[in-house]
Amino acid sequence: MEQTQWKWEYQAVEAAQGNLPVIVAAAGASSRMGGIHKQFAEIAGVPVLARTLMALDSSRYIGSIILVVRPEDVFAAQALVSRYLIRKVTDLIEGGSNRQESVKKGLDRLDQAADKVLIHDGARPFVDDVIIGQVAAALEQHPAVTCCVPVKDTIKQIDGSGKVTATPDRKHLVAVQTPQGVWVSEYREALQKAGDLSGFTDDMSIMEQAGYPVFTVPGNYRNLKITTAEDLRIAASLLEGEEE
Repeated sequence: MEQTQWKWEYQAVEAAQGNLPVIVAAAGASSRMGGIHKQFAEIAGVPVLARTLMALDSSRYIGSIILVVRPEDVFAAQALVSRYLIRKVTDLIEGGSNRQESVKKGLDRLDQAADKVLIHDGARPFVDDVIIGQVAAALEQHPAVTCCVPVKDTIKQIDGSGKVTATPDRKHLVAVQTPQGVWVSEYREALQKAGDLSGFTDDMSIMEQAGYPVFTVPGNYRNLKITTAEDLRIAASLLEGEEE
């Protein structure tokens, strides 16, 4: 999908401001970080999770934050929320055995009147109000929305032996990011249909399987997810370059 079409679609809707809840999924095991707990690893002296929460806390579109962490991180997360004066955190809860179970627990803490919700990775500290606003705007008309960026590299599909089996057309490929947005009642229905949630890696996949169309809006390459120790160095370099 061309970015010009994204822009046209975004201009056709208006975002609700100041009342959207967001579930922050921060209960992952950081298995690819080489022993570093990514949520509390620092970028230029500030923990990743703190940067994420501060960005959401300052957003004009976000009304409340439901923070989902590992059971062993609850007290550390409470201290972080207090230290960095995060005002919009209304719930801080223990996550489940996988990401989608954690999000499901977050849904259970929503206000009964909430009809839309955003879901964001705790390890995406550079989210900004432009991205949040575009997802929020599209969510006014679409039951499932994700931000994404065009894939830069040629993608190869391979089999179990490493042999290339296909080369998808790059112009039709995007890398999805968060925040992602859903209509609450439709997402609850999709979760019930999905059954075992362990095989899903994002919320849009669950909505897709349930038959709901997923709409995309532009993300930003800067909106990276901290997944490996190298990502911490990349994030620090981004901040250093902006300061210069």
